[in-house]
Amino acid sequence: MVNLFKRLRKLQTILNTKVGTGAAILPSLASATKEFPAVTRLHLTYARKINQGHGGARHFWRKCLPRLKYHNPGIPMTVTQTSDQEGPSALTIYFAEQAGNAAKALAAERKVVDKLAPAPVENEQSVVLDIKNRTYNQIWDRVQAMTGAKTVSPTGEDNQIMAKLAEIKKKSGPDRQRVQAIRQAKKDQERMLAEARGQVDKQVV
Repeated sequence: MVNLFKRLRKLQTILNTKVGTGAAILPSLASATKEFPAVTRLHLTYARKINQGHGGARHFWRKCLPRLKYHNPGIPMTVTQTSDQEGPSALTIYFAEQAGNAAKALAAERKVVDKLAPAPVENEQSVVLDIKNRTYNQIWDRVQAMTGAKTVSPTGEDNQIMAKLAEIKKKSGPDRQRVQAIRQAKKDQERMLAEARGQVDKQVV
């Protein structure tokens, strides 16, 4: 049973990486269009503490970036965490040749400068998205609109595993209570036996 639970936990970890917000395929040189050119790399900068608007970026790093990297292993994704709470919370997206109009427009909504992001190289253009005071879902919606990333849907096997895990989670509550009740009953019985032995010992003396 222990091995089963370990296996299920591993499956849960894999599913958390494969499925959910950020699970998408970014345009490559083969699939690029004029509006959505190939994405060459990403860079995220934010402060370690979540206050002063950095919470969304931190959640994006934890929830979305691993899924994005899983489905786009060939695209470099770097992260810089700072101790500057007043500093920028920014996501820099690099495109081959030139950024599309959607990317430029969304980046222009709230302009921000990220001095910690690597400079674009030759035949590369970057846009910087200000993600301060935005939730990770809001950040992802903008990233998808800027890049044209295609969402990866769960497979039939993924859905079966998720259903199984949900069923186990639902049953785990009552099962846990049942085990706790058994343990408590055993402790109560041991306590009563100990008290009874103590009374017998006193009578013998």
